[in-house]
Amino acid sequence: MPFRDLEFRGINRNHLGMYFEELGGRQITSSFPNTYQGAGWTGSILSEEEIAFTKIFKVNTVKIRFEAEEEGSLEELIKNYRYKTTRIGG
Repeated sequence: MPFRDLEFRGINRNHLGMYFEELGGRQITSSFPNTYQGAGWTGSILSEEEIAFTKIFKVNTVKIRFEAEEEGSLEELIKNYRYKTTRIGG
């Protein structure tokens, strides 16, 4: 099964799990790695850490593994997931 690991910064881990659910997945584990399974794909929240850019400016970083039955399905899953994580200021 093809897979890809990505890192997301500044987004709450709970929101990242919710995005998998919005894409049709259901949560199958409740501890690390938090795993969500959909039709032909699996998403796992592998870890969450806090990184410091300065003494004051800190941000969380979450590592996620995307897996799908086919490369095309993997690309589609990642594209749809990234759309959910898009932030537009205003």
